[in-house]
Amino acid sequence: MDEDDEMDMKVKKYLRGESANLEILQDRKLKGQLAVREELYGKSAKAAAKIEKWLLPSEGGYLEAEGIEKTWRIKQESIAQEVDILSTRNQYDIVLPDFGPYSLDFTSSGRYMAIAGRKGHLGILDMKNMALIKEFQVRETVRDIAFLHNELFFAAAQKKYPYIYNRDGTELHCLKEHGAVLKLQFLKNHFLLATINKLGQLHYQDVTTGQMVGNYRTGHGRSDVMQVNPFNGVVAVGHSRGTVSMWKPTSAAPVVKMLCHQGPVTALAFHSNGHLLATAGMERKIKVWDLRKFEVLQTLSSHAKTLDFSQKGLLAGATGSFVQIWGDLAGAQSYDRYMGHSMAKGYQIGKVAFRPYEDVLGIGHSKGWSSVLIPGSGEPNFDTWVANPFETPKQRREKEIHSLLDKLPPETIMLDPTKIGAVRPTRKKEKPTNPEREAELEAAVAAAKDIPMKKKTKGRSKPSKRAKKKQEAVEKARRPFLEQAAKEEELSEKKRKRISEENELPKSLQRFTRKKARA
Repeated sequence: MDEDDEMDMKVKKYLRGESANLEILQDRKLKGQLAVREELYGKSAKAAAKIEKWLLPSEGGYLEAEGIEKTWRIKQESIAQEVDILSTRNQYDIVLPDFGPYSLDFTSSGRYMAIAGRKGHLGILDMKNMALIKEFQVRETVRDIAFLHNELFFAAAQKKYPYIYNRDGTELHCLKEHGAVLKLQFLKNHFLLATINKLGQLHYQDVTTGQMVGNYRTGHGRSDVMQVNPFNGVVAVGHSRGTVSMWKPTSAAPVVKMLCHQGPVTALAFHSNGHLLATAGMERKIKVWDLRKFEVLQTLSSHAKTLDFSQKGLLAGATGSFVQIWGDLAGAQSYDRYMGHSMAKGYQIGKVAFRPYEDVLGIGHSKGWSSVLIPGSGEPNFDTWVANPFETPKQRREKEIHSLLDKLPPETIMLDPTKIGAVRPTRKKEKPTNPEREAELEAAVAAAKDIPMKKKTKGRSKPSKRAKKKQEAVEKARRPFLEQAAKEEELSEKKRKRISEENELPKSLQRFTRKKARA
């Protein structure tokens, strides 16, 4: 295949379907507008194809089985024998049985990892150099950990309150208003720290100003299942009655409440595109939902205590000491078994998280934490404007300033963020013509005259009284039309008066009068 054919294939991939047939259109104005739009679509597709060719040279790939071989039977030992030396460094097991079970979190660039042992062990690791930056012991229970906007700050959900630390282990803040927090999530585009505590209260705190943006009671009891949608910033909470509620910081009621399972919800995960949601229930079922229609796309017969989507759409779920990975390799929104990994007997997995921009899955378990290779899970090309694993301190400071300038207010969190900046179309009522008004008036008068009159006794059904009642009904039917006509006459009189006042003034002053009248 030569370069022209390859470029044509890439352009077709970025085109928005087949172009519109403009020859059949009769409206010349519409035809011109659509022609301009199609030309813009073609230019954007060509630009995207050039970017993919020159700026995104790496291509992702998955494991491919030969013959009757199955990908989920391939062990990590077999993968380690075939990959390069740098990739083998991403396969390891850190055994710390005295401080587990462990939870972990990655930065958006995937370079740094934060670990939290249940018995108070906190630490930050540089995954590029495989070096420990800082570790310390807080000497109390730690339930969850989450990075803030970069690797310099992280939050830990401890026994009584959540705390914010810097990378040197210095305690910066104690967030007492949040209470005993079970789960943490950080909304990086809005600089909001979302927490849910033992009482089922959901808190939103702005980490730039320290202001408590929202404090809402979910009304469904205690929950330790919470995840944020990266597409729109909506926080989803799983409850013990099988429901999943979605929240935004400007509403005291959930924007969506959906019944997902017949038993308690044990895990949640959002796809990076924001349109797919995976939920796991106690009845040993994992469901994949399409959030655009709120319908179940697929039901997997498996149990999971933790779920996570990779950047390329692989779904990892773990329960006990076994990790299962499903993949939509055909792109048909149908997930099949892709890989599996068994930990040593007795290891109870508590958290799985894919490392961004790497084919690596991090596993936090009761004896420490581990890392395994999952080919095809990470995005092979990174955009340095979004996440740069090799950024310098100067670049990090510049990025922090730009992200603060681009910070979104909490009001922008909604189910469909594409509505932001859109204008609601006004439906202007067409003014009826005089013949149409007369026809409506005659129809209303005729309907009033045809109203059946009840026959009453003792002289109440005299012809004079019946005629009087009919006359009242006719006047009642004509009254709205007369009021509307009087209102329009009053408006037109005001308009004529304003125009006459403007004409009395000199031309140099008339423009100010018009502005005042419009205001």
